Amino acid sequence: MTAGEVEELKRARDALARQRNAIARRLGALDLAPISMAEDLTRTLVAIEAVDRALVDAGRPYFDDNP
Repeated sequence: MTAGEVEELKRARDALARQRNAIARRLGALDLAPISMAEDLTRTLVAIEAVDRALVDAGRPYFDDNP
């Protein structure tokens, strides 16, 4: 995997993490959350895990540059 491909995966993971955070904020603001939102969150978490696995397989595990 090239350095450019690794950077693309990292950008994809960052975008997914922003999506995860947005869903979590919306869920937290509701008194009764619809199951569909939980399903959206689950799909997003699975996608993040898949990107993380791809980065590990490439020997370049994800590290957050902005902790």
